[in-house]
Amino acid sequence: MKRLAGVFMLLPGAAFACALPPSVILTLPTGHYITGAAITVALTGVMGAISARLPSMDAQVVFDGPERLSRMVPAYASLMAFLAIVIAGILGPDDPMHNLLTLVFWTGVWIALPLASMVLGNLWWGLTPFYAPVRIIRGLIGRTGSVGLSRFGHWPAVLGLMGFSWFQIVSLSPSDPEVMVQTTLLYFCAILVLAVLEGEDWLEQGEFLTVFFAMISRIAPIWRERAQGRVATFVGWPGAQVLRMPPFTVSQMAFVVVALGALSFEGLSETFFWLGLIGENPLEFTGRSAVTGVNTLGLVGTWALTALGIWAALALGRHWGGRHFAAGPVMLSFLAIAAGYHTAHFIVSLLTSAQYTVYALNDPLFRGDALLGLPPFYVSLGFLSDPLVMSALYALQFAAILGAHLLAVVLVLKLVGPHAKALAHLPMTILMVGYTVFGLWLLSTARGV
Repeated sequence: MKRLAGVFMLLPGAAFACALPPSVILTLPTGHYITGAAITVALTGVMGAISARLPSMDAQVVFDGPERLSRMVPAYASLMAFLAIVIAGILGPDDPMHNLLTLVFWTGVWIALPLASMVLGNLWWGLTPFYAPVRIIRGLIGRTGSVGLSRFGHWPAVLGLMGFSWFQIVSLSPSDPEVMVQTTLLYFCAILVLAVLEGEDWLEQGEFLTVFFAMISRIAPIWRERAQGRVATFVGWPGAQVLRMPPFTVSQMAFVVVALGALSFEGLSETFFWLGLIGENPLEFTGRSAVTGVNTLGLVGTWALTALGIWAALALGRHWGGRHFAAGPVMLSFLAIAAGYHTAHFIVSLLTSAQYTVYALNDPLFRGDALLGLPPFYVSLGFLSDPLVMSALYALQFAAILGAHLLAVVLVLKLVGPHAKALAHLPMTILMVGYTVFGLWLLSTARGV
């Protein structure tokens, strides 16, 4: 284990407690990991700003041809799969670890699909269950107009993400199958009505999952661009798509702030530090109902602090760098951080809950079926007690956090361009270093729930 940890250590030293998922304790020199990562991010920002020597990050077209498959084909199949999963959620067991709807959403849609989209591009484009019914209903009723929802920009998606974040982090039973069924159907119907009134294109700015996947997939090294019946497949450096995007609007910036703040507070709310701060014994947690109010305030406060920190760095950078240091382009770089945090935060959960998901797909109603042809098997969490495996997982999480912040620093330098003064990058570099330290601390500190 020392040899594995040494890959990331700059200097040997004392060991500190490292907790990956709750109740899994390893002895790793996390203090050196954090220090080394902070120094690396700082040096990258300073040297990049002074020298202005950055990778080109060009993209290459590997395929360009007509679109041969209508979007309605995968979208309609996704709608049928969505309805089947909801029915299985209604008829399935009350145990969230065996209910197909609960497992598919929290494991597949919220964890696995974003991770895949970070590599292969926006997979939600064909998997969304909203597009097909909106097109079908608008065609049947002959509706072609809108009601003006588009003038609100991405603010509906911002509100949707805020509500979802509260549901996920604070609400009493986000994994309860009955609650999941009710919430899923209510949200689906609400979005369906709004999109039918406004048009299916509104989903790209009004539905929070559609916006989330479109943003987080921008760091993928493989992606597709569609226009006028043609599709082009590109390959490039992670983040190359970001350099091709128009600057963010205020509502898009707000969406990124909400996403970053929610990821930060979700990790923070499980730590001994936060539980001690709110008067909870981390070893005798009294339940989510006892902390609903304070966690709501904590979530809102984290959003406010995230917005304030980013705004301060942008304002100082613009003050020192002039008009070239505009907020719209610079905020694009935070897509890399959001992707890195999502990867690091959920990778262990994916490895554990994915086993339950496969089990539920094989036996969706929990009555002894074998729809996938798999024999009966037991879910194994034994790897969580293997020091070598958990050391490798921490290394992966460490690489995700550090790599995301290094990419973000490079993107800021590229997006601002060579015309801004080198000093203008200092506030953003300090913010990136702070985010790196905070993210790695969340991975290494003890958790109580």
